[in-house]
Amino acid sequence: MTSAASTTMTTTDDPKLLDYNAWLFQSQATDAQRVRQAERHAAILAGADGEIGTDCFISDLAMVQPTRFRLGDRSYVAAHAYVTGNIEIGADCTVNAFTVVRGTVTLGDAVRIGAHTSILGFNHSMAPDRPVHKQPGTEVGITIGDDVWIGSNVVIVDGVTIGSHAVIGAGSVVTRDVADWAVVAGNPARFIRDRRQTKPARGTAGQETARRLAEFSARARDQRERLLERYWHPEALAPDGTSTGRYLDPQAGHPTLRAHADAIEISYLLGGAPPSQLSAGDHVARLRQNQDPLTGLIPLLTDDGLHGPAPTGWEHGETHYHVLSQGYALDLLGSEFEHPIRVVELLTADEVIDAANGLPWRDQGWSAGSTIDALGTAILRNTRRDGGRSAQSMTTVDALIGWLVTHAHRETGMWSRARESDGLLQTVNGYYRASRGTFAQFGIPVPHPDRVIDTVLVHADDRRHFGPGRTTACNVLDVAHPLWLAGRQSRHRHAEVEAWALAQIAVVIDQWRDGEGFAFAHAPIGGPSRPTHRPGLQGTEMWLATLWYLADLCDLAESLDYRPRGVHRPEPGVDLYT
Repeated sequence: MTSAASTTMTTTDDPKLLDYNAWLFQSQATDAQRVRQAERHAAILAGADGEIGTDCFISDLAMVQPTRFRLGDRSYVAAHAYVTGNIEIGADCTVNAFTVVRGTVTLGDAVRIGAHTSILGFNHSMAPDRPVHKQPGTEVGITIGDDVWIGSNVVIVDGVTIGSHAVIGAGSVVTRDVADWAVVAGNPARFIRDRRQTKPARGTAGQETARRLAEFSARARDQRERLLERYWHPEALAPDGTSTGRYLDPQAGHPTLRAHADAIEISYLLGGAPPSQLSAGDHVARLRQNQDPLTGLIPLLTDDGLHGPAPTGWEHGETHYHVLSQGYALDLLGSEFEHPIRVVELLTADEVIDAANGLPWRDQGWSAGSTIDALGTAILRNTRRDGGRSAQSMTTVDALIGWLVTHAHRETGMWSRARESDGLLQTVNGYYRASRGTFAQFGIPVPHPDRVIDTVLVHADDRRHFGPGRTTACNVLDVAHPLWLAGRQSRHRHAEVEAWALAQIAVVIDQWRDGEGFAFAHAPIGGPSRPTHRPGLQGTEMWLATLWYLADLCDLAESLDYRPRGVHRPEPGVDLYT
């Protein structure tokens, strides 16, 4: 919190120096300032039960009006902090400038709180029967242990307990308990690692990989416009028959809705804005017009780019991926589907369980997993529409997650068995799809994470699925994401995971074709022989996301100047616990 430069200041430099640099009080306060602090402390305790320890500083510019207040020795409250309620703060704690601590909050010793953080030990209800400002309040309280570092701009909500020695990354939103020694970050905050596990020194291979990732990232960003223009065909018909252009992916050979969504994802990932071929409003209109209002599903396009027949029900599995691709593209554009996904909107818990039981887990793990992925995503879409708290939303989520937890095999952590014909390919690829649409999207820990890592590493060593002419974006992503997801809970065999990821990164970067992007599949040694060996939108979108996961497995994701934003984003789509 302090710096070498700050300790050289003197109190004569600025009359408000201590207000903003309160750590200087113990060493540099004048006698007059110490007298003023004693008066300040007495005034606060005149209106609140409690005690204030020795060598404490409370800025005159802070709003401190608690009902009960204990401040331990050598702790301080800096300028513009806002402190009210039932507050207990231990010794050697810092409440820095513009921090809010309200409600029922208990801090242990040596808790360091960065500026602009809000620790809110109270809440209110939001039932629909009355305006929010008339709702009753609730107050569970927040408890924070000893030796905790809370970065700037953090939000901690009521009911959370943070264990001792934890670190909360800057900008995090903490909505659930944090264990002792945990390092967490993000919105909502997710486990990063155990603080006691020191990061290994980055060796030569890691440094070289970091350099190549940074170089690749800049190169891809520079080529964003050129790449998207390559796959835009202005003469192609829109689904309504007008000649306003379409995105074509060479892998498909004709306009597809997925190609449009992939173009939007690539554009936001590399440039933070929609593709320039259409206005943002036209992109939204083009995507929303595809949804069938009766089922909420999105049909395939015909080969000439026009609307195909509307799906009659959930059994039309070929349209499932549109729930993902179109929905997440609309998210990026700040919009959403016009209609709920009606075919799953009113599913009962029994119907969800029957649907899961009826999937071909034994022989077609990928097909079963992809159906669960789409079902979970459809539930997510409907959950967002009703605020995530309706009895219907919670029932379907509980049923789906519950089925997956109770049916995961203990020895593998997955739902399908290996097959003689292709080993664990269907098992692992199906696991990725099912876990992505459920545990990852709803921010729920996966069962048996160590066994998941074991199973995925066995599959990753199967040369039938990795190598020239065999490696595809699906196969690598379907390994990288489960390792990443389970790795959020366990460091089991992490050295092996990191070594595999480093090797993959070196190969993937070399597959980039300037101005064209990535092909979905790596070509054989003899050269490209299939459409999937040619660069396109699907391959580019998937490999860009996969590369980020590979980099993050090696703690090198910061070397990439992007982060997945749509279907493959690392953050949950909704947090059911806020």
